Parts: sequence; structure tokens; C-alpha cells
Amino acid sequence: MKRILLSLLALFATQAEAQNLEKSLLWKISGNGIKEASYLYGTIHITCDATLPQKAVKALEATDQLYLELDMDDPTLQQSMMQSMMMKDGKTMSSLVSAEDFKIVDEFLTKQLGYSAQMLNTFKPFMISAMLYPKMIDCEMQSVEGNLMTVIKEQQEEVFGLESIEEQMNVFDAIPYEVQMKELVKTAKNNLAKDKQEMQLFLDIYKSEDINAMYAATQKSENEITSKYEEILLSNRNKNWIPIIEKVAKEKATFFGVGAGHLGGEMGVIQLLRKKGYKVEAVF
Repeated sequence: MKRILLSLLALFATQAEAQNLEKSLLWKISGNGIKEASYLYGTIHITCDATLPQKAVKALEATDQLYLELDMDDPTLQQSMMQSMMMKDGKTMSSLVSAEDFKIVDEFLTKQLGYSAQMLNTFKPFMISAMLYPKMIDCEMQSVEGNLMTVIKEQQEEVFGLESIEEQMNVFDAIPYEVQMKELVKTAKNNLAKDKQEMQLFLDIYKSEDINAMYAATQKSENEITSKYEEILLSNRNKNWIPIIEKVAKEKATFFGVGAGHLGGEMGVIQLLRKKGYKVEAVF
């Protein structure tokens, strides 16, 4: 009975720790066979200010290579992405919605992107939603990943990826095209109003470095892709990354930069590494 009680207490402590991670985007990874500390940093793919905090710059200086979700300096990246943007099985956007809704999307995309929906008819709807991201912020778009790569190149170090573009794009084959199209129709009908509101929420949370709030916001999102397919979008990918992070961190001091939404929660990268026996500490 005593062992059972101790086990339950340990479980509750772990859950409480997962729910109350400190407010920090930068985390130090050590222990469990790691000789030199590596760092885990939560990024945001689109922002108005991608300036890296001094603590992140120091961590980059203390490490020997950069791992992002994708190898962003791979010369074949753009070509591979284009090959993966199309829906499978002959699906088209026009076949996923009514003629009336397709017309609304067509007019909206023509106005916002300069391309008709008919021209983009075979694209995965989420890919088109991603093309609209720059329209969701009232500034010139910047990228945290871009700034990380700039520093790494100045240090003459290498950039690698935790997953291939094919693996990342397959996520949007696993999420039903119908759901993706439903969200694109919603975006067209409200003319980006809701999307801008949610984007600003994520930007504000990111600025506060509150990864608990970031994870909670993804779960509460009105966008079904984000809220209802968290396992496909985040958890499964997190689990796939852990063996790579383990292997790489034991070989060389590494700076890992992944979307901040991947850090929080019981199935977030921080907790998954802790469950494997690594010490993962917030850096302030």
C-alpha cells in the first residue's frame, strides 16, 4: 500500500510540474549521459519582432550546431515542399465544399493573394491558410528561425532538421482535408478577423514566455486543426523527436529550436525528456 501511495504522489507531482512550467522559452538539457549541456528554445514562426533575447544568443554561443524542426538551409527544401503541397487521391478544394462556399473562397483568395481558388484547387487547404499568415499581422513578417540561422552562420556552424519536409507535410494528410477546408471557408467568411485576433493572442503569449498559456491557447483555439488535432499536430511529432534529441545531445552540444507550442503539456518536449531521465531547467 505504501508503494502505491508513493507512486501516486510521484505521478501527481509530475503532472503538477507539467502544468506549472516556469515562464521561459529557453531550457537547458543536461544529465543522463549528456557531457556538455544542450538547449531547447521555443520559437514562433511568424512575428513582428524576432529579436533573440541575450540568453538565447549566449546559448547559441555555448553550443556547436542548430537543430530546427526542418533543415531550413537545405537547397532542396523548396522543391520538396512544392511536391508535398497537393492533396492526395485527386481531391480538390471545390469537391470539399458547396459551390457557394467555393465562390466565397475564390473571391477572398483573389483579393488577398492574387490567385484564384481554381488555380490553387489541388493544394492542401492548410497550405493556403499558411500563405495567408503574413496578412494576419500588421507589420512586416519576421522569423525567429531566420534569426537563429543568421547567428549560426556567423558562427560557421551547421543547421539540421528534426524531421524531413515530407514527414512534416504528411501531418496535413492525416488531418482531414474537409476540416482544413472548413477552416479556410471560415477565414474567408470573416475576412481574416478571427485569425488576426487569434494570431495577436499567440504573439502576446509568446512575448510573455508563458509556455503553459501557449499550450492552453492551442487547446482552446476556435480553429479545429489546432484544437482537435493536437495529437497529430504536436504530440506525435514530439515523441518522434525525442530519440533524435537524445542521440544528438549526447554527441554534441546542440541548440534545438522548435515551435513554442511543442514545449508545454504532459506530452510536450520538456516533459518527455524529463520522463527519459534528463534534467531540463528553465533559463532566465
